[in-house]
Amino acid sequence: MNKSQLVEDVATRADVDKATADRAVAAVLEAITEALVARDKVTIPGFGTFETRDRDARTGRNPQTGEAIQVAATTAPAFKAGAELKRKVAGR
Repeated sequence: MNKSQLVEDVATRADVDKATADRAVAAVLEAITEALVARDKVTIPGFGTFETRDRDARTGRNPQTGEAIQVAATTAPAFKAGAELKRKVAGR
């Protein structure tokens, strides 16, 4: 499902027009993004938790030459599914 399909689904489920659903989806994504940029966790009970994780610097390899290269430390977004979401996806 892409963003336009998500907006269409939200519009149908919430019984609103697509423009309103698009603004709602955009607002949720923006709020989650801003929280992650501020290094905050976003927990949606029954769905999951969005958070950031620090990745240490490491030595990698250039796949074409095999040369060792240094990969810098970074911060990456992460999502951990909640118990309810896991249960539904598993079909239980």
